[in-house]
Parts: sequence; structure tokens; C-alpha cells
Amino acid sequence: MSDAAQPTAAEVRAAAEAVKAALDRHLDAVERRSGEDDPDVYAAFNELAAAAETYDELLYDVYDEVTPFEIPGDESLPAYAGPEEPSALSVLIRRDYAVAEPQRLLAQAQRVADLDPDVDTGNGTAGGTAGIVGSSVHAALGVLFGEYEPDEIASRHKEFGLEEGDSTLWVAALDELTEPGEWLTAPFDQTDPQRVVCRFDVSSVFDEEFDDDVEDIGDEEDDLEPLRPEH
Repeated sequence: MSDAAQPTAAEVRAAAEAVKAALDRHLDAVERRSGEDDPDVYAAFNELAAAAETYDELLYDVYDEVTPFEIPGDESLPAYAGPEEPSALSVLIRRDYAVAEPQRLLAQAQRVADLDPDVDTGNGTAGGTAGIVGSSVHAALGVLFGEYEPDEIASRHKEFGLEEGDSTLWVAALDELTEPGEWLTAPFDQTDPQRVVCRFDVSSVFDEEFDDDVEDIGDEEDDLEPLRPEH
């Protein structure tokens, strides 16, 4: 960022005033809220979060200081607005993988191709030759995901040279089952977060948070004297 584009002390002061005003609006909305999911409280919360984030960034840019506030990201789903008794449902799954060991992936895919001359590479072409995979990670992925169910790949990912990333599963309510082939061209475009009944997330972030909590508990236990057995 050039010197001309650097924020000024006046901008920091203005951002601080914006936070104060947003705090007042948020408190006012909370005091007047009509229920647990009051939209005015939700809007005031977002305005306060945005104002605090702007102030924090300007404060750091100008004074190399930070605030003690941590504004949580809006990772939760909105309030459920689907049918009370869904007659159909849609299950959406996302699993991310890193190709950690390409050679292992290629070898496993080639083994599958050698055993099945009619294996599909995932692009509509069948094999029939020992060199179907070669050095193509794209072809190897097509072979493995065409041969194995996603759940099996998830349980055997290390065997295939893959490393797990984050994953999520959403269960969404439908009014009725869609017609065959209706959404196949864009399977994830029409998902309404307000119709998600439940979701299940897996991430190493949760493991790190758990490890931190366990470490904190361990520190507390170190400060305790051992209990003596009663006689």
C-alpha cells in the first residue's frame, strides 16, 4: 500500500465512533426484540461486526495495535423455514482431499485398470490397455472414483494417496421428490440453507480446539493436590 493510500488518524477516530453508534443500535434492538430470531437484532449484530472489523483493521494500519474483540464469523445456518414434516429429503455431501502421494494414486488406479479392461476413467471412455492411467492424475481419479463408492474412498483415502481435508454433510427438506434427471446439470445450485434440517461438519480445526481445551484442563490438574483415599 502506498503512503498516499494509508489511512489517517481521523479515519480511525471515525471508525471508533461508528463502533459506538453500532453498539447503541445493537443494544436498542436487543431491548426491543420480539423473539429469539428477531431480524432487527440479527441486522444490528452484523452491522456491529462490520464496524468493529473496520475499526480493528484501521487501528492496526495506523497504530499497529489491535482490539481485544473477536467477532465470530456467521458459520451457522439461518433459521429453518422448510416443511414441518418433510415428505422428501436431499443429502448433500462435500469431502475435500489433497493428492498427497500422486505415485501411490497412479499405482492404485492402474491396478484397478489392469484388473478391469472395461474400467471407466470418468470422462466416458473405457480402458482396455495397460497404459490407461499412465502419469495422468486426472485419469487416475476417474478410475478410482468410478470403481469405489465415496464412503469406501473416505475410509481408505491413505491407501489411495489422498489426504483428508474438511468435509460436510447437509440434510435438506424437500416438498416432494424431484423428477429423474431434473437437477443433474446443476446439482448444488438450488440448495436453500433455510431448508437444511441438520448438518455434520468434520475439520481439523475442531481437533485443534479440542487439543487446546485438553491442554488447559491438564494445566489445571497440575495445580491440584492429589486426593487421599479415605479409610
